[in-house]
Amino acid sequence: MSQGGSVGRYNYITGERWGIQPRKMELGDKNDLRFNWNTAIAQDPFEKNTIYFGGQFVFKSTNKGVSWETISPDLTTNDSSKIDQNNNGGLTIDITGAENYCTIICIAPSQKEKDVIWAGTDDGNVQLTRDGGKTWTNFRGKIPGMPVGCWIPQIRTSQYNAGEAFVVCNDYRRGDFKPYIFRTTDYGKTWVRMIDEKKVTGYALCMIQDPVEPKLIFVGTEQGLWISLDDGVSFEQWKNGYPSVSTYDFAIQEREADLAIASFGRAIWILDDIRPLRKLAANSGKPFTNNVMAFPSPDAYEAQYRPANGYDWSVYGLWDAANRPRGAAISFYINKLPKKDTAHSANSNSTPPVGQPTAMQQGGGGRGGRGQFGGGGRISGDSVLVRIYNDKNELIRTLRWGIDSGFNRQYWGMEEKGYRQPGSPKPRPGSTEPGGLQVLPGTYKVVISLAREMDSTFVTIKDDPRLGNRNDIKIAQRKMYDRLRKSTDKLTSGMDHLTDAEDVCNKITAEIKDLEGKEIDSLRKSSKIMLDSIKAIRELISGKQSERQGLNRERGETVMGVIQTANYSIGAKEVAPGAQEEKLVQNAELMISIAVQRINTFFENQWKTYRQQAEGTKINLFKDYKPIE
Repeated sequence: MSQGGSVGRYNYITGERWGIQPRKMELGDKNDLRFNWNTAIAQDPFEKNTIYFGGQFVFKSTNKGVSWETISPDLTTNDSSKIDQNNNGGLTIDITGAENYCTIICIAPSQKEKDVIWAGTDDGNVQLTRDGGKTWTNFRGKIPGMPVGCWIPQIRTSQYNAGEAFVVCNDYRRGDFKPYIFRTTDYGKTWVRMIDEKKVTGYALCMIQDPVEPKLIFVGTEQGLWISLDDGVSFEQWKNGYPSVSTYDFAIQEREADLAIASFGRAIWILDDIRPLRKLAANSGKPFTNNVMAFPSPDAYEAQYRPANGYDWSVYGLWDAANRPRGAAISFYINKLPKKDTAHSANSNSTPPVGQPTAMQQGGGGRGGRGQFGGGGRISGDSVLVRIYNDKNELIRTLRWGIDSGFNRQYWGMEEKGYRQPGSPKPRPGSTEPGGLQVLPGTYKVVISLAREMDSTFVTIKDDPRLGNRNDIKIAQRKMYDRLRKSTDKLTSGMDHLTDAEDVCNKITAEIKDLEGKEIDSLRKSSKIMLDSIKAIRELISGKQSERQGLNRERGETVMGVIQTANYSIGAKEVAPGAQEEKLVQNAELMISIAVQRINTFFENQWKTYRQQAEGTKINLFKDYKPIE
């Protein structure tokens, strides 16, 4: 739709467009149709082919706009002094139709009772029909506290009660910047003012009641987004991740439980998964009794991603908003953070959270102190221990996530525990475990622990529905990965022994640095030979390290290079490993065997002699070495 009531149908698959604007039908009719810049339009909840459209009349189409009938009289004040643009103070008539006045700007059919329709106008009329448009009741001057003549930008009907409706009003055009939303539960017989300047800041523009939890209500004002968890008794501003901008409209995507928000800046914001807010609203906004509360998690998809149509990553001139983070969203509530001494003992080894922050976060809003609804955006020194189990109750992943009091949301990357690569440092106590392969589709249990309290939730991981189930391929790849890992683990163990030996050599060298004597000089030379031998073995495995950062012209095959080639080839394409992958794994196994044998020979010969020499000088820094089987 565009200004002047120009409305059309668009088939987004074929690109076909129809113009369906209602037109004046009778010749000689002197009453031109008037359409607001933002013309009212609505779909009938009971008949999906039926739509309503507003001028000064309500138009109804039962065939998606192919033809129209008028089902109301003029529902505006029809004030000639405001309508006659030729004599309204000398303004030049805007050719775009922006100056039309006395028009219908919102239409709201009841979601519970057929033929109940509300309409609001830009000159202060709130109209109701309960018989499909045959008769109308005007509530002008009958709603206590509503400024006569104010704009009615939105009316929402309840999904719970046929007689309930919410009327949004504003009168800032005449200098009144107070917020007004009125509520009736009996078809307009009685009214209450739901918000005022004590509850929210900025004049009101929109509202929506959650379709699952009636106590959860969202309100948009000129100063941002406001939320009620107690059926409109009190409101809190949502600040964390969403700016204090003019908030124009809401829609709830019920399948995903996402709140879509339209702002004045022609932007759309998505608050992913409002089910945790529903839980809190069901508790009338009171904090949960448990200190750790995990919420049901939405299904997560191991999706394949592609660039948007028409351009790729290399075109820097285009801008996109952030997508929803990848991974499985895990939402939980922390009532109170542990005291510092408890937090230190429970979380002394905490690490930065795993997963990406969502584009939107929620502050605790006074019900739980500062908080996060998105995780990772603001990290305090506190963290929760997260354990993930498969359907066999096997622990497959252990994480630490940074937390704050109030709502928290983190993203599990849907990966299992990984394994150390040869030559990587040994993990320190409490360090983050490496990530591994993507889990197979299924249901996983997520246990969240803080100090001595814990709670759990389940998350279902699904395949990309566009690609279908590929478990047979993934299982075949896993078998080959596991086979290669068994050999690689031997190399990791061998390189750990080399690191230990290197440490011993360096410690001996340091200890005898200031000593003199023939025996000491001999030990110093032997230590240098040992370090050179260890370096040679490492170069066989990992290649020579260039003295210049980022420069490596080495052409020879290394053990790690062959391993990486095999690893990459196994999962580089969505097919079961074949002869090519088999050969590459065999190559890796052979190279690992050669390297392990070289390590074993080193410790059985050179290192044994060196140890005897060093121990003869009363310096004992050695560990017994067992050959790798």
